[in-house]
Amino acid sequence: MSDVQVSRNDDRNRYEAYLEGALAGFAEFRRGDGTIEFPHTVTEPEFGGRGVASALARTSLDEAREQGLRVIPSCSFYAGWIEKHPDYAELVQR
Repeated sequence: MSDVQVSRNDDRNRYEAYLEGALAGFAEFRRGDGTIEFPHTVTEPEFGGRGVASALARTSLDEAREQGLRVIPSCSFYAGWIEKHPDYAELVQR
């Protein structure tokens, strides 16, 4: 997972993950009043199983925490990832 580079692309409202110089996946987001929603995550098939989506989740949720945002994990991947990583559970908007 350490080779995955993640950056936020505000023009496209998504976090993008690059691996081996190619776009390996992305996580779409929607900003609201004090919230960030993650409705959809994609990992390109050729990069599956290499930690791309996990890198997207960790980076975006760490940024949400730093910015004091509440998280709406509409994407099933994000909801499941947070469930497996309870140290991020306090970010979820209830």
